[in-house]
Amino acid sequence: MSKITPFLWFDAPLSEAIAYYRRIFPHMRVLRESDESAAFEIEGQRFNALNGGPRYSFNEAISLMIDCEDQDEVDYYWGRLSAEGEERMCGWLEDKYGLSWQVIPRALGRYLGDPDREKADRVVDAMLQMRKIDIAALDRAAAGE
Repeated sequence: MSKITPFLWFDAPLSEAIAYYRRIFPHMRVLRESDESAAFEIEGQRFNALNGGPRYSFNEAISLMIDCEDQDEVDYYWGRLSAEGEERMCGWLEDKYGLSWQVIPRALGRYLGDPDREKADRVVDAMLQMRKIDIAALDRAAAGE
């Protein structure tokens, strides 16, 4: 187990939130669940959660990033997490509980780390116009199209 575990404060029944994330993430495993607290893993990352009521809410200062292999994976997570939430710019969204996510394809990281700074800058400019990241559009920007 990791020494550091994100702890999420929900203003919702945990069983509802766990069922929601279980529908989205095929590799989710519930370790412990009660009405007031839970522990679960998503893609191997452990989380603890509390049904703490309305005193605190999530904000964009903390987000969870999903490392996506391809456009199909971006589309899958974007569609499901934003469906009852809110789309933001540059691959960010807020799910129905207010939790912020970044749905980011690996291609973006490769382009941003490219030693050709002009190419990387074109990709950044393209990304800044997007909500959901479009890999084909990043490819076109990288090629100078």
